[in-house]
Amino acid sequence: MSDQNEPARTAAPSKDIIQQPRQNLPNANMVLILGIASILLCWWHFISFVGIILAIVALVLANKETRIYYQYPGVYSESSLNNVKTGRICALIGLIISLIIFAFVILLAIGLIASLPFWGMIR
Repeated sequence: MSDQNEPARTAAPSKDIIQQPRQNLPNANMVLILGIASILLCWWHFISFVGIILAIVALVLANKETRIYYQYPGVYSESSLNNVKTGRICALIGLIISLIIFAFVILLAIGLIASLPFWGMIR
């Protein structure tokens, strides 16, 4: 009966509560590093294959990290999401350039091998 005489307690947030700092996404920096590395490695002939692999890994990690962020948006910082987005863009650029360079190198090698009989190197 004493419950009726007490004022109702509200669940209003207190100003004394200190908000916890938001965490970074676990692989946000790794996505950014792999995306930049895929751009750096896309320019060298057969090494562009490494750029393709790094870009694909970065894109898979970026999709995973984006999914994690949107499942728990209050836990992770927005700056780490921006790192993931930047890494994804770098990975896409690196993947496209790597595929173009790698295809050019393969076509060049095929053309070189096909032209060997013309030059009399293979009979």
